[in-house]
Amino acid sequence: MEIRNIHQPFELDILEVSSYTAKSHKNTFFEMIFVLEGEGIQIVNEHKLPYSADKLFLVFPEDKHSFEVKTLTKFLFIRFNHSYLKNQSKEWIQKIEYIFHNHNHLPGCMLKTVTDKPLIRALALGLICENENRNPNHHEVITQLINTIITIAARNITLLNASGLISTPSKDSVSLLNYIHENIYSPECLRAETIADQFNISATYISEYFKKHTGESLQQYITLYKVKLLETRLLYTQMRLSEICDEFGFTDLSHMNKTFKKYKGVSPTEYRKANGIE
Repeated sequence: MEIRNIHQPFELDILEVSSYTAKSHKNTFFEMIFVLEGEGIQIVNEHKLPYSADKLFLVFPEDKHSFEVKTLTKFLFIRFNHSYLKNQSKEWIQKIEYIFHNHNHLPGCMLKTVTDKPLIRALALGLICENENRNPNHHEVITQLINTIITIAARNITLLNASGLISTPSKDSVSLLNYIHENIYSPECLRAETIADQFNISATYISEYFKKHTGESLQQYITLYKVKLLETRLLYTQMRLSEICDEFGFTDLSHMNKTFKKYKGVSPTEYRKANGIE
């Protein structure tokens, strides 16, 4: 299987084809694909779903991906790698965590809100214009446009979760999971008593209720989600370990190191080194 790389933080590409079956491939980068026009089939990890104009797709590194084009189709590919993400702010990284950790890696448009489709189209056309004209500060403008598209995609992932359109263990668990995701940086909001009060459930029953609807204990889910986000910080930012520790409300560095090593088998420092990050 073909493996594709990019050698710069981000890359834009336009492909216009009338009859084409893309070879199945995997990327070493993230890829957002906007359909400017045309119809066909999108295939992700052997799952198939029709596509048409104004659809926005997200393909993760290592996803097996291809298209079957039925009518004249014009794609805009927005590709960005780990180094691109590392240069973004901590606040922006938090916004896109819904994409990294809640997207289901299946084919289909990410846009739930109908009014976001013309907005994404306008942003896509702006990207094409800036990329072609190369006006002063075009690099900065392109970066802002890409970040806006990613932020809108993250918002739609949130809305899909809230509506129950993304498959979860139970519809009853959706609001609970969203609450945890939204308050993961506020330890005081994640106490069992606080969550129980938020959802009008007995404090003595909240843990049993959560496990019944998700299959995991409340504290285990919170801890595993934090570990996933820690991986994001270690891979995609240059934050110091002390900054990450403070952000997630760990007691101290020893507590964070112990938690991470318990689930990943190595310390945060060792994890960065193993991934070529010094």
